[in-house]
Amino acid sequence: MHALFEEAGKFMAGRILSEAESSAQVELDSGKRVKVKAANILLKFEKPAPAELVAQAQAMAETIELDLAWEFAPEDDFGFADLARDYFSENATLVQQAGALFRLYEAPHYFRRAGKGRFKKAPAEILQQALAAIEKKKAVLAQIDEWAAALGRGECPQPIREQLYKILFKPDKNAPEYKAVVEASRATHTAPLDLLQKAGAIDSAYQFHWKRFLFENFPKGTGFPNLAAPQPPDDLPLADVQAYSIDDSQTTEIDDALSVQGLGTGTVVLGIHIAAPGLAVQPGSAIDQVGRTRLSTVYMPGYKITMLPDEVVQIYTLDEGRANPAVSLYVTINEDTLEIQSTETRLERVPVAANLRHDQLDHIVTEAWLTDPGVQVEGTPEELAVRRAELSFLFRLAQSLKAQREIVRGKPENFNRPDYNFRLVGNDRGEPNGSETVQITTRRRGAPLDLIVAEAAIVANSTWGAWMAELGVPGIYRSQASMAPGVKVRMGTKALPHAGIGVKCYSWATSPLRRYTDLVNQWQIIACARHGKTAALAAPFKPKDADLFSIISSFDAAYSAYNGYQAGMERFWTLKYVQQHGLTELTATVFKEGPGGSFLVRADDIPLVFPVLGAQNLPRGARLRVKLGEIDEITLDIHGTVLERLDSDAAEAGADEAAEEDEDTVAGPIAIAVDVNEADAPASADNLTP
Repeated sequence: MHALFEEAGKFMAGRILSEAESSAQVELDSGKRVKVKAANILLKFEKPAPAELVAQAQAMAETIELDLAWEFAPEDDFGFADLARDYFSENATLVQQAGALFRLYEAPHYFRRAGKGRFKKAPAEILQQALAAIEKKKAVLAQIDEWAAALGRGECPQPIREQLYKILFKPDKNAPEYKAVVEASRATHTAPLDLLQKAGAIDSAYQFHWKRFLFENFPKGTGFPNLAAPQPPDDLPLADVQAYSIDDSQTTEIDDALSVQGLGTGTVVLGIHIAAPGLAVQPGSAIDQVGRTRLSTVYMPGYKITMLPDEVVQIYTLDEGRANPAVSLYVTINEDTLEIQSTETRLERVPVAANLRHDQLDHIVTEAWLTDPGVQVEGTPEELAVRRAELSFLFRLAQSLKAQREIVRGKPENFNRPDYNFRLVGNDRGEPNGSETVQITTRRRGAPLDLIVAEAAIVANSTWGAWMAELGVPGIYRSQASMAPGVKVRMGTKALPHAGIGVKCYSWATSPLRRYTDLVNQWQIIACARHGKTAALAAPFKPKDADLFSIISSFDAAYSAYNGYQAGMERFWTLKYVQQHGLTELTATVFKEGPGGSFLVRADDIPLVFPVLGAQNLPRGARLRVKLGEIDEITLDIHGTVLERLDSDAAEAGADEAAEEDEDTVAGPIAIAVDVNEADAPASADNLTP
């Protein structure tokens, strides 16, 4: 005697060896013996052999038309043998019964299971929906095959082109567009990015990087909602100063300005004036929500995405010729010893007499011009000449403050490399398209005007940070426990030392138009200025406020992404510069071992770090002439080969000092769909400019 039975959703047949009331011992064709529950045995038979029955029944199942079987089936639940008798004949054979069982089991959209060997036909409306879904799935599979074939031929279907960034960076693995790319990639043995490039999905390398950034960070676009800009309070006192800002010519969000009073009296009062949107923009307001969503202005060569709407910026930026709302820190200083005697914070309107632009004035405002009254520079603007004595004092003060910080740091700050400025000719501050001519110029880091502004910002950020801590008002701080290798700068709500800068604590409060953390701190500082010792009760953010920690976390992620994009775009335009100037060779300096036996070198004259072959056994600091390889504008990759060494074996002086700075500025190509490495990075988040 043989049995056909169901086991774990599969039908099997074998010879019955023994049988009890609730189970049977069955031997399969393979020789394996299994114990089968009596309820799972659906048919018992003498002939044919088990394997033969299964084979004949499967063939018979293929002949059963499901639509016809569904029509024949009774409304109530039924057994498979009942359907076989209705469909074939009253004397349905064993093979026909088993065929009906197999056919019913494999068609759950027609018949749902109602027990072992029993079924119930699906309602008509449910059946139609199921059949429609099956047809749709078939159509989708056919579409996937069609798209994959097109990609294999080097053609990119429009739906895949439209989903390009989602497919590469945030794929829905069930989407037909994604499946088509995967199928074509496997069929052609080509990486997805290379496949899409060959198919023409990427029209412009620049647009690829730009749209990828928008897709990941601004999925709803960069436009602002139509919101009314809040006006500053009209009861602010007018400060009795004439302030001036020092920025680059392209700066439109002017956050800070300086003033000097009392020169020649023995006591000088330095005013550090910070734009004050926090006096009108309230936490939780619509404008605040915009700032909290963006968290920072995004910078890139030739373009930027501001944190706040232009209407707000125009009201609060420290433009010359206006009396602007400001949070001012007045620092009283002994003119001879440069000792800071006291500080005071005021909320006021500050007259701004001039917006000085360091890129236009750095060649005039040199250390010699500031320290030697006899040095005259032709073409010095009258506004600058009038302020020469003030700038000279500020430079002397900045040098003193820097020297004091370096004592705390334990070593001097080294500015071994210049800053690079990018200018795109032809875009007039509009959104670039990638075809502009790029100009790269250098500016010495730590130049006098830079140093003046940087040290003033450090005074403000450290003073206000300590003041908030003294009054029990939480703020957002940056700290670094030590300058030991691997100890990173961290953000938090406690006023902890910043070893890298050399101060007891360091808040970010001098760029409230450009960084959301600074706006948050400004609200806290305003509460301190208005309420003094009771400020902790009035400040928008209370101690251990979960919202403050959320802001820090969000800001860290966004700021890292924005800096990464800026670095990537600076690398993109540097590679464009190489192409536009037909550069095939560069002089460069070895500074770190790279992957795959290569070494990383830094170009001497442009902001480019790249791997070279042939630098084995060369020391860090060795200068080379390097032949450049091909440029990949999508991955931002370029390699080089060493042609010759330009210095002697002894020319390694200063290499260790240079390496110290390089450790955090390693550049490299962008890895598509994996991660983004820093390209030749801009100054770090803790550079000393505000």
